[in-house]
Amino acid sequence: MTDDMSSTARELPRWTVRRLLVLSLPSVVIGVVSALILFGLDEVAALLQHALWSGLPALAGIDPDSPWWILSVLTLTGLAIGLGVQLLPGHGGRDSATTDLIAPPLPLAALPSLALVSVLGLAGGVSLGPESPIIAINTGILVAAFGSLWPGISRELVVLVTAAGTIGALFGTPVAAALVFTGVVGSIASGALWDKLFLPLLAAGAGSVTMSLLSHPEFAVPLPAYDTVAAIDLLSASVIAAVSAAIGIGASAVFPLLHRSFRLLRHPALYVTLGGALLGVLGAIGGPITLFKGLEQTAAITANRADYSVAELAVIVAVKVVALMIAAAAGFRGGRVFPAVFIGTAIGVLANAAVPGIPVSLAVAAGVLGMVLAVSRDGWIALFIAVAVTGSVTVLAVLCVAVLPTWLLVSRAPEMVIHARPEESPAPLRPETS
Repeated sequence: MTDDMSSTARELPRWTVRRLLVLSLPSVVIGVVSALILFGLDEVAALLQHALWSGLPALAGIDPDSPWWILSVLTLTGLAIGLGVQLLPGHGGRDSATTDLIAPPLPLAALPSLALVSVLGLAGGVSLGPESPIIAINTGILVAAFGSLWPGISRELVVLVTAAGTIGALFGTPVAAALVFTGVVGSIASGALWDKLFLPLLAAGAGSVTMSLLSHPEFAVPLPAYDTVAAIDLLSASVIAAVSAAIGIGASAVFPLLHRSFRLLRHPALYVTLGGALLGVLGAIGGPITLFKGLEQTAAITANRADYSVAELAVIVAVKVVALMIAAAAGFRGGRVFPAVFIGTAIGVLANAAVPGIPVSLAVAAGVLGMVLAVSRDGWIALFIAVAVTGSVTVLAVLCVAVLPTWLLVSRAPEMVIHARPEESPAPLRPETS
């Protein structure tokens, strides 16, 4: 997740108080604009989702939860996205399977097709989140805008600050961006850490406040309070986190083979459509709870956890893991963090159903920690999301212990990213005059 971020941050200049003050206004603007674009994308996707899964079925007298409707919508979604990737200018941006969360900016000509296929995927029930496409869209727009209107600001700074503003908007708090960027900027160059974090945090704060005013994003799910730490909880959390991470590692190990297999069909219109059909089959098996990016479904599975048996929860976990792999490998555009949160939550609910003595809030937090750590390879963001989902500060102490053996498990394991051959890699960002 951090390679492109590190190469970008290495080009940033030493900061002075005067320079930080001068760049504060554009950083706030970047954060606000990043949130507005994210909000617009989400709203369009929500309207289309309502039409596909509520409006059309209601008009036709069809049950939208029926297996054949799920299969039909996802297959047609795959066809539409595949045609867009194959035929539209820009081809829907970079293959999300081959890029980290933050990558060099795309040309403006590629952004409309990326926005279109991203909206179709979010609305059609594809198991990917908006994080990678929206960061790419915001970065492309703002790099081009500042290059024309404010050329004194380096492209590298705009990329870094835009990513921070978008992450702040996505999670509704600048804390997420702070944790993501602390490891990146803290390990390079000289100077005070907070000098290097100042502008990204300013953008993240502006983005999160703007998004909160527009839509009030909420990650916490309905769970009993976790107020008291027991000694056995350290073992329980460590085991659940390790098992969750191991599932993510297993999926990551198979991921390159799956990616290559889809590409044997050569044409996106074919292999993305096949991916959509397979997602439809999985959705028919797992039900509506296994569709979409997983944010609303995370709240649903915790609120209705008593309605699921251990076997049903195991099926949900298996279906969503395979759906994430197929969606990411088959050419759909989207991020892997949001569905990883759902999978980790489902693993935690499953652990609590199998061993009721484990507090459900602790189990969910540990499950999210392990899965997000395996997918993102970022311990800070995994800890943050695990605490944000449960809404418990007390659980943080246990997670800080559980993350250590889990990190040893994932640190040298395969990643869920396809590393392009050198001749296929995007050109690195080049330093510019600041």
